[in-house]
Amino acid sequence: MGDDPLALEEQGWQALGTGPEAAAEFYARVLDTEVEMIFPGGARIDDRAAVLASMGGPPWESWSLEEPRVRQLGPGSAVVTYGVVAHRAGAEPYSALVSSVYVRRDDGWRLAVHQQTPR
Repeated sequence: MGDDPLALEEQGWQALGTGPEAAAEFYARVLDTEVEMIFPGGARIDDRAAVLASMGGPPWESWSLEEPRVRQLGPGSAVVTYGVVAHRAGAEPYSALVSSVYVRRDDGWRLAVHQQTPR
């Protein structure tokens, strides 16, 4: 597993672009024990198993991360922020501002909080 939160974020988009199985497998390794996911439309998931079960959507065909930044919040935590434009077959492009908070555990960085705000 990578030692860089931004690399993990990029790998997450790659997994989501591969398909539901790859996405669930990737996030099973990366998600922290306790998670908080906030998505457009008021969707909020704070159960790790429910997050993994939510990976069943159609894969992204393409995506672009815009102006990614990593800010250390302390010795064991960091936030990754960026804009994203992503495309799925037959759908309008998805554009959002994204923030993901990672915490350092003994076995590497883990995703604890993720939020997407449409733009």
